[in-house]
Amino acid sequence: MEDLRTTGIVLRHYGVGNHKTKCPECKNKRKPKNKNDKPLSVTIEPDGGAVWNCHNCGWGGGVAGERFKQDRPPPIEYRRPKAVKKTPTPDKMLAWFEKRKISKATIETFGIYRTTRGQTPVVAFPYFKDGTLVNVKYRTGKKQFTQEPKAERTLFNIDAVKKAWEFVDGPDGDPAKTIIFVEGEMDVLAMYECGLKHVVSLPDGAPEKAAHNNEDKRFRALRASEWLDDAEKVVIAVDTDGPGNALALELAQRFGKDRCWRVQWPDQNDCPTKDANEALIHHGKKAVIESIAAAIPYPIDGLYQIEDYASEVLEIFRGNVQQPLSTGFPILDSIYKIMPGTFHLITGVPGHGKSIFVDQIAVNLARNENWRFAVFSPEHSVANHIRRLTEKIVKKPFDVGPTVRMTEEELRLAMQELSKYFFFLESREIVPTIDWILMKARAACVRHGIKGLIIDPYNEIDATRKAGKREDEHIRDLISACKQFCRRHNVTIWMVAHPAKLRRSDDGTLPKPTLYDVSGGAHWNNMADVGLTVHRDFESGQTVVLTRKVREQGLYGSIGDCAFRFNVATRELEETEIEHRQPPDFSMSE
Repeated sequence: MEDLRTTGIVLRHYGVGNHKTKCPECKNKRKPKNKNDKPLSVTIEPDGGAVWNCHNCGWGGGVAGERFKQDRPPPIEYRRPKAVKKTPTPDKMLAWFEKRKISKATIETFGIYRTTRGQTPVVAFPYFKDGTLVNVKYRTGKKQFTQEPKAERTLFNIDAVKKAWEFVDGPDGDPAKTIIFVEGEMDVLAMYECGLKHVVSLPDGAPEKAAHNNEDKRFRALRASEWLDDAEKVVIAVDTDGPGNALALELAQRFGKDRCWRVQWPDQNDCPTKDANEALIHHGKKAVIESIAAAIPYPIDGLYQIEDYASEVLEIFRGNVQQPLSTGFPILDSIYKIMPGTFHLITGVPGHGKSIFVDQIAVNLARNENWRFAVFSPEHSVANHIRRLTEKIVKKPFDVGPTVRMTEEELRLAMQELSKYFFFLESREIVPTIDWILMKARAACVRHGIKGLIIDPYNEIDATRKAGKREDEHIRDLISACKQFCRRHNVTIWMVAHPAKLRRSDDGTLPKPTLYDVSGGAHWNNMADVGLTVHRDFESGQTVVLTRKVREQGLYGSIGDCAFRFNVATRELEETEIEHRQPPDFSMSE
C-alpha cells in the first residue's frame, strides 16, 4: 500500500482484485466530461503486489509483490487501542463540557468518555481513521495530555472531512474541498456545535515556535491521509498566540499560501478570544460561523495595503524572521548561505562537479538542519543517485577501489538514514513539465514537509512551449513558476542548468561560465536569487565555486569564490585554499 501511494495512486481500499480510480499522471492535464471519470485500472494481486494501466494516457507500472519486490525497511507496526464499552456519561463530565458550550449529543457523536490513567481521572478523545480506532488522547483536569503508546498519528475528526468531500459540488455540498484546521479537540467540538463538520486538529498541538526544519514529529499526522493533497481550500483557524501563529505558518508552507485562509477570532465587548472554543463560550455560535466566513486569504497576488504587511514588518523589526542557514562549509558561508524560499541557479561545464556540490549541500542541510528534499534528477537513475548519497553518509566508496569500501550493512543503514530526508520524483513514461514537477513537490510539502527541491538538470524538463512563445519567454515563465512555489511553501529550489557551448581559450582550457552563458537567455541571471558557477581545474585538482549573483548581498552572501578538493576516501568535498587563483569575473554579476 505504501509503495503504491508513493506513485500518487490512492484507492478507497486495498483488497485483492480490480479497482478503478483517477490517474495521477493525467488528472490535472485534462478536463473530463464526467467528474467521476476514473480511467486508471489497478489490480491488487494476492502476493501483495499491484499493477496498473491508464486507459486515457496509457501510463502503466507496478510495485511490490514478487515481480516488483524491493529491499526496504519493514513498515512501522502501530498498536491499535482496544475499544471501550460504552457507559453512561457522568453528570460531572457533562457539566464540565456544558461550561464550555459542548452538548451531550456532540460528546456522544465523538465517542468521548471518562476513564483513568493510573489513579488519575481523565477525559478520553478517540481518534478514528477510515472508521477504525487508531489512537486515544487523554486529558487531565490540569490540562495535561497523554496518548496511547505506539499509536498511529492521524488528525482528529479526519473521517468527517473525507465524508464531506464525497459530496463536493453536490446539491448539498461545499463548492470546494475545504478543510478547517484548529488547535485542539475542544476546538473541533466547538466548531461541530456550530454546524461546521469538516474540521480537524493535530494530535500533538502546536509547536512553541516556527520550525524551520522537519524534526517536529507532530506533523506526521498529515501523512496518514494522502488524499489531503487534493485540498482546494485550507482554513487555518488555530489559536492567535505564539504557538498558534507558528502552527499557522507551518500549515501555510505545507499546503501553499495560495489555497490557505486565516481566521481572526472575535474580540467584541472588550472580550478578546484566541480560539474556537473561547469564541463559542463568550460570543456564541453566530460569531464562530461569521469568523470562519470572514477568513482572510493569504496574500499572493494583487493590490494590498500597508496594514496587510504590518505584522510581517513588526516581526522583522523584532528579529523574529528566518535567518540564512549554514552550508556546512565555514569558508563558503562567508560568500553563500541558504535563505529558505529562494531560487538558486547552479551552472558549470558538464562533468565539473555541479551535482556533487548540490548533493553535498543537501546532505549537510539534512544532517545539520533536519531538512527534507524532493529530488528530480533523471540524468542518472534514482538508484545511482542514492548510491552517491550513501557515500556521503558512510564516508566510504560504494564501489571497489583503492580505499576501503562500505559494507552491505553500512549501505543498508545509510539508506535507512537517507529515507528520512530524501524523496525522489520520477516520471517513467513521459518527459515531465515543470508543472508536473511542482505538483509532485507540493504533495511532498504536505506529506513530508520538504524544505528543498533539487532539479538536476533543467534540460531534462519538457521544453515544449505554446505556439508563438519564444524560448526566453518560456524560460521566464518557468523560473517565475518556480519562484512562486518557493514563496508559497518557503522551499528553496536548486536548479542545475548547463551552459551553451563555450569556446576554448588558446591553451585549450574552458573558461568559467557566467549565468549569461546558460542556454536560453538572460532571464537566468536576471531572475535567480542566487547564481553559482562550479568549475573544476583539472591541473590543480580543485573545484572552485564562484558566487556570480546574490540578490540580497550581505544577508545571505556576496560575490566571491571558494575552492574544494574531492576526498576520494570519504567521498566528500573539503574546503581548501585556492591554487592558481584567477580573479572572478564580476562583469556579469548584479
